[in-house]
Amino acid sequence: MFVRIDNVPRDYAWGSLHGIADLLGRPASGKPEAELWLGAHPASPSVLVPPTPEATTLPELIAAEPAQTLGPDWRAGESYEGRPRLGYLLKVLSAAGPLSIQAHPSPEQAREGFARENELGVPIDSAERNYKDPFHKPELIFALTPFDALCGFRDVAVTLSVLDRMIATGRAQNLPIDEVDVLRGMLAVAEDDETALRAAVGLLLGGGEAAEEIVAQATAIARSPRGTEAAEFDVVRVIADAYPGDPGVVLALLLHRVALQPGEALYLPAGNIHAYLNGTGIELMAASDNVLRGGLTPKHIDVPELLRVLDFTPVPAPLLAPSRTGALELFQPDVPDFELAHVRGDASLELTGPAIVLCTAGSASVQGSSTAVTIQRGQAYFVSPDEANLAFALHGDAELFVAQHNG
Repeated sequence: MFVRIDNVPRDYAWGSLHGIADLLGRPASGKPEAELWLGAHPASPSVLVPPTPEATTLPELIAAEPAQTLGPDWRAGESYEGRPRLGYLLKVLSAAGPLSIQAHPSPEQAREGFARENELGVPIDSAERNYKDPFHKPELIFALTPFDALCGFRDVAVTLSVLDRMIATGRAQNLPIDEVDVLRGMLAVAEDDETALRAAVGLLLGGGEAAEEIVAQATAIARSPRGTEAAEFDVVRVIADAYPGDPGVVLALLLHRVALQPGEALYLPAGNIHAYLNGTGIELMAASDNVLRGGLTPKHIDVPELLRVLDFTPVPAPLLAPSRTGALELFQPDVPDFELAHVRGDASLELTGPAIVLCTAGSASVQGSSTAVTIQRGQAYFVSPDEANLAFALHGDAELFVAQHNG
């Protein structure tokens, strides 16, 4: 079964005015277009093109025909409380400015947090709620354009070097540096990096005059004549321009800043603190709404819960390298929820379950075990697992992405 699906981009304020429209060859709305969701998530379910007598949306189709759409053993892995569920969500994302600094819970943390808030009687649609469902939310992002992101804590020694230069730059211009120096001292005297990072994040997100002054001093130094010459202060200027006074302005200095080139990908597991700053990409994630935010947002921030979820272990920048078979690249993270195939030429792919195929350039023929379709730029299809194996014949400069479970 091949079923064409589509959706309307979500108009979050940080979205690009034209990135998604330019990529998919469709008219721009004139409003921010941040994310195009392809999947069965209830917050923005994909619609069927055309609708059928039984369903107008993908979740309605799945509910009506779970065995065909998800596979005959769907109850074992594609269900929640006995109801059919597609466990991943594919997005086209285009950011013109920073998204919130955030992290996502592990499966155990998500289940516990969801149950706890239910017991406390927090309404599921409350802005104060952290856990909208009992699922984790790992994600990957594949860059289609140059893509700027913050992701994961870096070694404290690197941040200390940046703060040393910031303090020296401020002192040379007679700018206040005392509160930035306090932050530096906190990082320097801790017994290990994890303790140092936990204390620094707690200070910055805890509010109060000290945190506000650290942000103000760092911003002033980064914007000063000598500060603008320092490339490592650029992230302070970028975030301060978008969110003046936000603790994320300085929190960013604790994190890796990664400049992805088209074709590169990041994988963000549970506990990894991150924020996308700019660019267009293909995002694939577990289908969940569980986000713990730490800045760059007017939305709810629960500092104690974020500190509980964060992994403060410094890690290398979490680049995800693909395996390659001919013209097909396969990005496989360490979770069973999803994998992403990138197809640039004739190739084949064995299905591990239900799949979503998206065409971002040109056109291609896609042949399953019983059905074939021609997919054009800007189109997407949901594919049932009984198609078993997909053979791709690409025309010209065609480009396809295929989301499915990690086999």
